[in-house]
Amino acid sequence: MESALLVIVDAANVVGSVPDGWWRDRKGAAERLRDRLAADGVPGRAGPVEIVLVVEGAARGVSSVAGVRVESAEGSGDDHMVGLVAARAAERPCLVVTADRELRRRVEELGAEVAGPRTVRP
Repeated sequence: MESALLVIVDAANVVGSVPDGWWRDRKGAAERLRDRLAADGVPGRAGPVEIVLVVEGAARGVSSVAGVRVESAEGSGDDHMVGLVAARAAERPCLVVTADRELRRRVEELGAEVAGPRTVRP
């Protein structure tokens, strides 16, 4: 059986990629992203996918829904995402969605693929 692709989405970075007023309601913006991911998945990715949305700061407290597990980072969201990549099963493919250059470098060193926010947000 094929391992599900683990897709880790940097909520703050993806939400912040479009200046649509997200800063007035960070939790609501993260919930809208979560709902879009639950409805649309990851366009262009065939096969089984497990989506993890990592939230931090004012967006903490967003709950999981069917199809999207939400994890609230206690400290740095970047460190939390790196930990998720490091802990994945040895052969499990992983995609991190972010535009953060330093985070991209860190997860690529661990073997993850990276993609920008437009992967999951029009």
